[in-house]
Amino acid sequence: MSADIRLIVGLGNPGPEYEQTRHNAGFWFIEELARTFSATLTADSKYQGITARLAAPYQDVRLLMPTTFMNRSGFSVGAMATFFKVTPEQILVVHDELDLAPGVARFKQGGGHGGHNGLRDIIRALGNNNNFHRLRIGIGHPGHKDRVTPHVLGKPPATDREAINKSIDDSVRAVERALTAGWLDAKQYLHSIR
Repeated sequence: MSADIRLIVGLGNPGPEYEQTRHNAGFWFIEELARTFSATLTADSKYQGITARLAAPYQDVRLLMPTTFMNRSGFSVGAMATFFKVTPEQILVVHDELDLAPGVARFKQGGGHGGHNGLRDIIRALGNNNNFHRLRIGIGHPGHKDRVTPHVLGKPPATDREAINKSIDDSVRAVERALTAGWLDAKQYLHSIR
């Protein structure tokens, strides 16, 4: 049975200065997913984001890249979820993850924000409901909490970016499996890689 996903959100910061930074791994994922599914991403001021709708047979699935800056992502997600009557359980949020190495991606449902400002704001916007699905794209940890901000807002070296891109490709295939065969199949596929 396919997973009931109606909204896939990729987190990042808008603007060319952030485009290549680790914090934009969620944006990179949405761009690759849209390319794979031949979906056209367009700016939509109503949701303060860049959006797309997948083609048949997935046309109930919408993509969203909030352009509100990371710490205000909840506004965009909340507006779209409210308009299309999407429950938190039908949302997949894709974000960068410090606790996973570059090249590793994992699914998770529920849980706290782990200090991630985008997740924190989405949980708040959804009425403190944290039961949405997450796809965590590993970007690695710099080793000390004082170096986290420059790390996430920094550009990864070529080898790390290559590993992140591979995990995004694997994750796109996993999400496709979630949409067709369900979460269990998607998790088994993605979590068996590395």
